[in-house]
Amino acid sequence: MFGLKRFLLKEDSSGVPDELVPALEGWRDAAEPSLEEGHFHSRYIVLDLATSGLKPASDVVLGLAASTVHRDLVSPGDAFYVRSTDEDGGDGKVSDGLDARQLIAFLQFSAKCPIVTYHGAFVGEFLQRAYKDRLGLNFQAAWIDLAWLLPALFPEKWHAIKPFDYWIDAFGLDTGSGQRSSMENNLLMARMFQMLLTRAKEKHIDTAQALIQESEASRQLLFNH
Repeated sequence: MFGLKRFLLKEDSSGVPDELVPALEGWRDAAEPSLEEGHFHSRYIVLDLATSGLKPASDVVLGLAASTVHRDLVSPGDAFYVRSTDEDGGDGKVSDGLDARQLIAFLQFSAKCPIVTYHGAFVGEFLQRAYKDRLGLNFQAAWIDLAWLLPALFPEKWHAIKPFDYWIDAFGLDTGSGQRSSMENNLLMARMFQMLLTRAKEKHIDTAQALIQESEASRQLLFNH
């Protein structure tokens, strides 16, 4: 079953600061959005992470950049950006990642909507560990993984997994010059997702649920070939 699920068993939120408990419980009690709505009516969260390294078991989430695609548009007024407050402090301290307040803020922003990202398994592992360590929460999401969907829906551009920057070039997206910020990277991902939604509709993949299923089916197909 897809979607964000409320996992009460084996969760321990006793370490959550008292002032954050109402917000966490409010998120837990909130209804999940329908995944059977058409794309135009669905709110998608496009997510990019900044991490301290590439190992979810030992590295940490340093930042979250998220935007939304709703009614076929990227919504500039509906975006989220947060970074670890102890990162780059200049004192040699190693950041221990986002704090509980920042993580709850993302829960409230995302509101259990489907999450679009690149390499969902990688992103999911980082978030699961962060939420487990900080909030005792078993975080689960309805993932839409562009790494698998793009080659499945745009085989004329490429037919296998490629780095994200390959697809930026393939779609002719303007990246400007110099190193991209997390938010710039995120907005490129959101524009790419808009184009993917257009192709999905052409193939009668008409709902969030169908897109999630196509993402998983594409992963299975490409992984096994």
